[in-house]
Amino acid sequence: MLSKSLRFFRFTLPAFTALFLMVSAAVAGPPLICHAFDIGNAKSLPWISHDWNLSGGENYDTHHLAGDTLALLSSSDVALVHMETIRRATLYARRDPVAAKQLLLQILARAQSSEASAHPDAFALFDAGYVAEAYKQWLGEKGENPANGQDGLDWIKKALQLRGNDSQMEFAAALITLHGPAAEHQNYARLANEGAKADPLLALNLALHFMGAQSQTMAELILRSDETKVARQ
Repeated sequence: MLSKSLRFFRFTLPAFTALFLMVSAAVAGPPLICHAFDIGNAKSLPWISHDWNLSGGENYDTHHLAGDTLALLSSSDVALVHMETIRRATLYARRDPVAAKQLLLQILARAQSSEASAHPDAFALFDAGYVAEAYKQWLGEKGENPANGQDGLDWIKKALQLRGNDSQMEFAAALITLHGPAAEHQNYARLANEGAKADPLLALNLALHFMGAQSQTMAELILRSDETKVARQ
């Protein structure tokens, strides 16, 4: 009887462990929202909370959200700064639907104007794509989300074409494509990981844990997702 019990645990424990890890990853939260990016001393929107959840202690006036966010985005050419600024803006936007729509429309208008110009700004296009995908992850796919119908990844692909080589933007694309398309995700994850060798800020962010010290690092998040997709194919 004892032998049968040991065999049962021997063969089922790994399965339960794998299931637990899969469930943990599934409920950890949207990666564009629930994980704060390290931007060093760079300026971004004011923040008090140490996690993704607005605690109510913030007294930021969301009437200034669009103007403040665009000013910050326009002053930086570091993709991770854009990613963290848009993350914070999206968190604020959820509690103010008017500010959420205003911010999205202004960022989209900026991208469309830039794309039609003689010298398009890659970051204007990147911001349009990233905010659209951040809104989808935080505001959902319901009617109150002003980003519904926007293809954020398409904007980011255009930004990457203009930049030629930006490992931080590729990291953003890897996060956006965690659930597919698989081939594109594999490519973005590989390029971000390789690019981090020459980008200390990106390397620092890839080494950060997604949700606490016991969770996987950001590098593991994108690369393990890559391995899972390969195994399923």
